[in-house]
Amino acid sequence: MQVSQQEQYIEFGIANEHYSIPIQDVFEIIKMQEITHIPNVFPYVKGVINLRGKIVPVISLRKLFRFPEVDYTKATRIVVVHHQEEAVGIIVDLVSKVTTFGDIQPPPERVGGVEGNFFTGIGLTNDRLVGILKLDEVLLHEKE
Repeated sequence: MQVSQQEQYIEFGIANEHYSIPIQDVFEIIKMQEITHIPNVFPYVKGVINLRGKIVPVISLRKLFRFPEVDYTKATRIVVVHHQEEAVGIIVDLVSKVTTFGDIQPPPERVGGVEGNFFTGIGLTNDRLVGILKLDEVLLHEKE
């Protein structure tokens, strides 16, 4: 009997959509905190936070994916990821769970109004489809 180790993902929500990133890319998940705004940045860059003495840029996936902005709630989180030796915070509406996918399909050109190049694939769970984000595209996105 062969047992395969499935990759784990952190699943989170933005609006009514579900997304995930590989758990090994996640440094930590923190509650929403005050963000210091910085001038002359892309609209989806919300600013920076002080994370235990380290300055971390924070982006809004809502803004990047062109969802309407909403007020932060008690469930709003900042998912801090490691990308190219740097920490970056990603604001999400809620973090739902750690999951694995039994099947991952290639992404279509567009996923729920979001460009397909933001995704490495679409994970299939028992009850929904979950977009697996490609951090290189999301964090290095340079369109306004």
